[in-house]
Amino acid sequence: MTVTTPESSVVRDELEPHHAEIVKATLPLIGANIDAITGKFYSMMFEAHPELLRNLFNRGNQVSGAQQRALAASIATFATHLVDPELPHPAELLSRIGHKHASLGVTADQYPIVHEHLFAAIVAVLGADTVTADVAAAWDRVYWMMAETLIDMERELYAEAGVAAGDVYRRAKVIARVADPSGAVLITVAPVAGPIGEFVPGQYVSVGVTMTDGARQLRQYSLINVPGNGELTFAVKPVDGVEGAPAGEVSTWIRDNICVGDLVDVTVPFGDLPAPASTDTPVVLISAGIGITPMIGLLEYFAARQPDTAVQVLHADRGDQQHPLRERQAELVDLLPNASLDVWYEDGLTGGRPGVHAGLMNLDGLTAAPSADAEVYLCGNNGFVQAVRSQLTALGVPEQRVHCELFNPNDWLLG
Repeated sequence: MTVTTPESSVVRDELEPHHAEIVKATLPLIGANIDAITGKFYSMMFEAHPELLRNLFNRGNQVSGAQQRALAASIATFATHLVDPELPHPAELLSRIGHKHASLGVTADQYPIVHEHLFAAIVAVLGADTVTADVAAAWDRVYWMMAETLIDMERELYAEAGVAAGDVYRRAKVIARVADPSGAVLITVAPVAGPIGEFVPGQYVSVGVTMTDGARQLRQYSLINVPGNGELTFAVKPVDGVEGAPAGEVSTWIRDNICVGDLVDVTVPFGDLPAPASTDTPVVLISAGIGITPMIGLLEYFAARQPDTAVQVLHADRGDQQHPLRERQAELVDLLPNASLDVWYEDGLTGGRPGVHAGLMNLDGLTAAPSADAEVYLCGNNGFVQAVRSQLTALGVPEQRVHCELFNPNDWLLG
């Protein structure tokens, strides 16, 4: 399976001159009110289509506001590029959204629903006197340029996966469950009717579970096993509620309820992390917390298929007891003759072990810093990703060689 990423020439990014002038003139106003607009949009859409919140959208991200910020980021980023093509192209943003949408089974007929309620929200927040016919027409053009790009990409992703548009869900039986000392749970499933398909290391599946209130909630989990055996293994670590954000309802439900023999809904795999290159290209795997999961999938692949690859593994966590898959990570590094492992623990309890550092991840303190010719894979929360990207830039690692995976929506892109 290949990984689809839009090239700049594929993205429709030429606004008509009169539309571009209107968008440029109104972008500051839209930007200043984007949070209110997106909040109103979701409220109106879910009132008209409550099934979308119950069965498609992440309810936790709605409560925390993360999904609203992600939508705001994507619209603002795309529109800003349209009026200033000299800015970085939003291909990475569009690729990530397209793969996430495909993993949720999003189809073209859902885009008019979003359009209807988004533009109603713009008028409700800014007023009909501000949103004139010309302004509405210009922003309508922005929306459909972005939407049509995503629709085309998702159509291609479905074709590559060998499925009809939106037909990504499969019934699978849980054949193994392993409790990790960190509190994570490793779940292995096998499809009950036909294969799910090949996947690229670092990709993910959506898992659908029915909650106690009858809602079917979906979450994405990175695959941590080697492709090719017909099974899918993913790790779930329950998310605690902190600072007003709710606890993870799906991760907690899976930990408390999923047993061997149960049936679950899983999708065919998606995800736009690039496949590992040849063994001649060094690789750096950087993670924090449960962001370790795609890195474990990559390490499993290297151990099984490309053992001579030079791999530098860097991980940060609160402490060794919270470090997911810690033992398996160390075992895989030991299997690779050209691999090294460094970890950072915030609690400072390093115990004098080699390769274990106290505090936050600091790449300057490494004996060998990531090289500029390495392919870097990076996964963690938004703050961690931003901090490490800055360090990599300071070390001279080209931006195009840094490949990020985020478990949160894409609001970090505005930074």
